[in-house]
Amino acid sequence: MALLERVSTLVRANLNDLIDKAEHPEKMIKQVILDMQNQLLQVKTQVAIAIADHHLLEKKQKENEDKVTEWMRKAELAVDKKQDDLARAALQRVESYRDLSQGFGQQVIDQKAQVENLKAALRQLEQKLTEAVAKSDLLIAQHRRARAVSKASDAKMAIDNGSSANAFHRMKSKVAQAEALSLAKSEIAADDMEGRLAALDKEDRIEQLLVELKSKRGA
Repeated sequence: MALLERVSTLVRANLNDLIDKAEHPEKMIKQVILDMQNQLLQVKTQVAIAIADHHLLEKKQKENEDKVTEWMRKAELAVDKKQDDLARAALQRVESYRDLSQGFGQQVIDQKAQVENLKAALRQLEQKLTEAVAKSDLLIAQHRRARAVSKASDAKMAIDNGSSANAFHRMKSKVAQAEALSLAKSEIAADDMEGRLAALDKEDRIEQLLVELKSKRGA
């Protein structure tokens, strides 16, 4: 039965392994509990149906056993009345109902076994569900602690490996380089301004010398 196979899978499931392998452990444990609850409801329904069928088969078996008794009494009456033909007909009915009774008897046995299997599955699933609900908060908390410890360990390893220090050193170097570049640009700009002023001053001196020379030459 597919239902019992699904129940068996849920019962065998290791909650710790499921959480460890899950990408989202909290969602996983909630989904497992939801699946168990759904399967539990289905198993309860199947148990009720199986029990009802078992009672129905027992009733059919009893009815046919009563028919066997009834027709046997009729066969005896026919024999007492020297009615062999009626006796034979009655005995044929006896055998027919006896076969039916035996057939229903076997079905009763098989159905009882099915009922017991379903009841066992129901008990196992109820126990597993109770365990899952009780352990869910604990398992999730354990997983969160493990994840926090793992992250802390990764951070410590990164510090021990010098990755953080290296990153800080690279950043410091970039800042120093940027400061040097800015200073160089400022110096270049200052040099350019001084050169232009010096050139203007030189032009003024040349103009003055030209005026003096012209004056001397009477030009």
